[in-house]
Formats: sequence, C-alpha cells, structure tokens
Amino acid sequence: MVIARFEVHLVRLNPAEGHEIQKTRPCVVVSPDEMNRHIRTVIVAPLTTKGRSYPTRIPLRFQQKSGQVVLDQLRTVDKARLVRRLGRVSDKTAREILACLGRMFAQ
Repeated sequence: MVIARFEVHLVRLNPAEGHEIQKTRPCVVVSPDEMNRHIRTVIVAPLTTKGRSYPTRIPLRFQQKSGQVVLDQLRTVDKARLVRRLGRVSDKTAREILACLGRMFAQ
C-alpha cells in the first residue's frame, strides 16, 4: 500500500490507554514520504470534531465537517491499522501542520 504525506486515512487506534484518542477514526499522515515508502509504519495525527483550541491543534474542514488535526496526539502505527484512504488535507492545512510541527520540535 502506497501511503502519502497529508493523506487522511481511517485508522484503528485501539488499544489505547489513558487519555489517548481511541476508536477507529480519521487521521492525517504526517510522516515524510521517504519514510512512508520504506518502512512498515507511519506517523499519524488524529482528526477530531470535538476539541479545544490549543496551539498544537490545527483547524480544518474535511468532508464537509469542521474539526481539528490533533498534533499533541501523534502516533506511530503499523500500516495494517489503516482501514482505507478518505482523501487529503488542503495545501493550506498541510502548510499549517508543518509549521506547527516545526514549532513543537524546535529547540
């Protein structure tokens, strides 16, 4: 399965513990394409329609629903957890995700 950065996939996140986002839900792939091509895992950020406004959450509109990309809940998952491709985030959202990740992991 070819997975590309900024695609949205339905992902089985269970089992989860504590305050981790759980269930099967849409997630955006944030791992680089080079990584996506060569290893069996991808890094994803869940999408939610419920949420609080935090600096680590990017607002988006996807499939006629308003929600957020939850970058404070990044997960590395095996590609076997990806159920199906749902689409792709907009270029604007992709740029905002990269900018936020840069701020999160800058010194």
